[in-house]
Amino acid sequence: MAVQKSKKTPSRRGMRRSHDALSSSSLSLDSTTGEVHLRHNISPDGYYKGKKIIETKPEPESESEEDSE
Repeated sequence: MAVQKSKKTPSRRGMRRSHDALSSSSLSLDSTTGEVHLRHNISPDGYYKGKKIIETKPEPESESEEDSE
């Protein structure tokens, strides 16, 4: 079984953990739609940098909710 020769100091432990910090994801506001999205990613409605990149299908209106009431 492996056993360390000597105890690691708190300084060494801290240096080892220096790369483990979590960072928050940076969000951007789309100038055209006003939607918040991840940077360098197309928004769900197909816009990127204020331009329509991908044509998206319109969401179908669900009539099943009205029928169930």
